[in-house]
Amino acid sequence: MASELAMSPQLEQIHGEIRDHFRALANGFQKLDKIKDSNRQSKQLDELTAKMRESKRLIKEFDREIKDEEPRNPPDLNKQLNDEKQSMIKELNSYVALRKTYMNSLGNKKLELFDMGAGVSEPTADENVQVASSMTNQELVSAGMKTMDETDQAIDRTKKVVEQTIEVGTQTATTLKGQTDQMGRIVNELDTIQFSIKKASQLVKEIGRQVATDKCIMLFLFLIVCGVIAIIVVKIVNPNNKDIKDIPGLAPPAPSRKLLYLRTAEHLE
Repeated sequence: MASELAMSPQLEQIHGEIRDHFRALANGFQKLDKIKDSNRQSKQLDELTAKMRESKRLIKEFDREIKDEEPRNPPDLNKQLNDEKQSMIKELNSYVALRKTYMNSLGNKKLELFDMGAGVSEPTADENVQVASSMTNQELVSAGMKTMDETDQAIDRTKKVVEQTIEVGTQTATTLKGQTDQMGRIVNELDTIQFSIKKASQLVKEIGRQVATDKCIMLFLFLIVCGVIAIIVVKIVNPNNKDIKDIPGLAPPAPSRKLLYLRTAEHLE
């Protein structure tokens, strides 16, 4: 179809270069299947990647030329040129996908010997020897050094975690000891306060009993005094009242003292 298109010399030159790159990519990937050395495979993939970048640049240039010539070309020709461009883009994308597949396969082969992920079965001794033999001495040394560095870093991280755990545990133990001592002091103070409250309660009860007894005695004395005063008042007011006896130790009323004096005088005469 491309040979039947009426292209300008510029478009034809770009189109020819793109087709040359595509043929080189097809031959390169065919050769890649026959290469067993991973180092040579990596170099071959780098060369193919460079050709794919150049093809991408040429396709973009091809698209610019189509747009520049679009006003001068008939609609059918513009449609055919755009279809050819889309066809070249699809072909380039197929090579890109093929390159990605080879890169993943090559990367897994190189890393499988030294980096065993979760869920991956261990390779056999023959597979290890085959993978190691496909790698150069420098690659083996680099992979080994990388694995050792990762192991050292993991050990350092583990040490730091252990040290931090010990430090946190020590701080926690110190804090708990301080809190335990504080709780002990609080319990002792509460016991002392409870004992003081009991003593105060007993003292208040004893004082209450003493006050009650004193009040009873004072009330009894007050009643006696009131009774004596009442009798004295009645005697003074009504001295001839015989119903009220004289209080022992209390002097009789004045008339009685005078009568006693007269009787004593008569006896003496």
